[in-house]
Amino acid sequence: MDYVWAFVVGGAICVIGQILLDVFKLTPAHVMASFVVSGAVLDGFNIYDKLIEFAGAGATVPITSFGHSLLHGAMEQADKNGLLGIGIGIFHLTSVGIASAILFGFLVALIFKPKG
Repeated sequence: MDYVWAFVVGGAICVIGQILLDVFKLTPAHVMASFVVSGAVLDGFNIYDKLIEFAGAGATVPITSFGHSLLHGAMEQADKNGLLGIGIGIFHLTSVGIASAILFGFLVALIFKPKG
């Protein structure tokens, strides 16, 4: 049953994204930014952690989880290190994802001819 709920929740997040693209005519960048912010807002109200417990990968795989990780890390480190901890915490949980995106983007640019 865990797989079913992960599929349903992940699919619902994708459906919301598709509605934002098709009905509201938002660009993919706007949708991505909206999802990151919404993940951070939901984490601020302690809703996203409950969603992760309920749906597992259905909530951790979409980009909303990145916003959750940003805010979660910042809040955790702010408790330990004060104001400086906010900057430390943002990169503490998300540094692997950011570094991977930069590395793979660079490698793809070397292999293929980028436009523009």
